[in-house]
Amino acid sequence: MPRTDPRIDAYIAKSAPFAQPILRHLRALVHAAAPEVEETIKWNMPNFVRGGKILCGMAAFKAHCSFGFWHRGMTELLVKEGFATEEAMGHLGRITGPGDLPSDATLRRFIKAAAKLMDSAPARPRPAPSPRIALRVPADLATALRTHAAAAATFKAFSYSKRKDYIEWLTEAKRPATREQRLATTLEWLAAGKARNWKYERR
Repeated sequence: MPRTDPRIDAYIAKSAPFAQPILRHLRALVHAAAPEVEETIKWNMPNFVRGGKILCGMAAFKAHCSFGFWHRGMTELLVKEGFATEEAMGHLGRITGPGDLPSDATLRRFIKAAAKLMDSAPARPRPAPSPRIALRVPADLATALRTHAAAAATFKAFSYSKRKDYIEWLTEAKRPATREQRLATTLEWLAAGKARNWKYERR
């Protein structure tokens, strides 16, 4: 099953109507050609990672989409086949509709070629992961959780990243009224066992 990221679902949903089917199509092709990829957001754009390295990425703008590969060897291949262009970010130029894309078979071949290039590159030692910084629960959230047993139980059982999502959402509020509203929503969602990004999680 494809390893998807709910942030990319949100990115596609917020994109212009013309871009949404293009992005969904590219996303499906990447997963079909390279089932081992994982999704992530880098530089505020959807990217597909394989073995800890970026395989390819896509983006949506006001009037076009883009798609490109990370390995520099792909530029040579795409130029040779007459697809590479410098008229927009990425390798395929300005994508405004399905007709601007190579055929599905060609795109799958390119994606597999990019994966093969990544495999042929010499392996680099991966740095040791940095220790996680202990989460500091804001005072107002800590106080509220002491009087909301169900919310507190969910928060305690959540993973580091899910607890961090709630803490960052709360502390990033600019106005006291916004923070109060977010605190109330946090307690409501936690009591229901929901993560901060529950709306984007696949059912």
